[in-house]
Amino acid sequence: MAATRMHADEIRTDAALVSRLLAAQFPRWAGLPVEPVDSYGTDHDIYRLGDRLAARLPRIAWATAQAEKEREWLPRLAPHLPLALPVQRAMGRPAEGYPFVWSVCEWLPGANANGTLTTPADLDRAAVDLAAFVTALRGVDTTGAFPRPTGARGAPLAESDETVRRSLARLADLDPARFGSAEPLHRWEESLNAPAWDGPEVWVHGDLLAGNLLVQDGRLTAVIDFGGLNVGDPACDLQPAWNIFAGPSRRRFRAELDVDDASWLRGRGWALAQAATALPYYWDTNPGMVRQTSHALAQILGD
Repeated sequence: MAATRMHADEIRTDAALVSRLLAAQFPRWAGLPVEPVDSYGTDHDIYRLGDRLAARLPRIAWATAQAEKEREWLPRLAPHLPLALPVQRAMGRPAEGYPFVWSVCEWLPGANANGTLTTPADLDRAAVDLAAFVTALRGVDTTGAFPRPTGARGAPLAESDETVRRSLARLADLDPARFGSAEPLHRWEESLNAPAWDGPEVWVHGDLLAGNLLVQDGRLTAVIDFGGLNVGDPACDLQPAWNIFAGPSRRRFRAELDVDDASWLRGRGWALAQAATALPYYWDTNPGMVRQTSHALAQILGD
């Protein structure tokens, strides 16, 4: 996988480790070829297993609960949603010197949305399709949902205020020309001061970035990586307005979701918070994430 270490305490994996884990724990898949999947994901290494499966190995301790979360909740959510979700086939245990629970999932076809939604027509359809997914997810019953951690996706923006301010200050030091003005902080404070959500909390994916959306023939087909899944403010899932869409497609996404001004500001705040915290953290280690978050911040500042 990537040669650059993104986290000080991350665990390195390779195809040989995956082969050993499969042989010991899931011998029915032991003969499958194992190939690393190139991505700029930040918390899992992904390996393709033959044509139909993939292994997901957490790189870092904070990601270790995701496999269990997805095993429990994705089968409950999937029947209600118009796009495909990951299907977990097995959970592996720590072994071979690897310390975390890991998973085997069905391989979902398609390419991620980075660079695959290239025409206005593609983006307009994607705005409609993604809005339909967000609407459907919001409508799923939240009975029995797990408690949301402080500052998690969907929480009140105020819970992220200290982290965002610290990240914006670091960004200003890293790149004064782009981020040294007062405008990023002004945009954050606009969102922070928007009226709070006073409706029922709903399911939010929490990380609807281009890398977590799969596309075939210009159409969205699947949503992956539910590590940010929570129950909270629906404005959290407006992030694609600035991460993926622009101009007419951004307006179409907003119209399809019938977003009021306060929710729009909070959604922009969530997009800013994600980009502002990720960009300095991955500044020297993850060029793909830097490109994505730089693009999002530019869109937010130009909106």
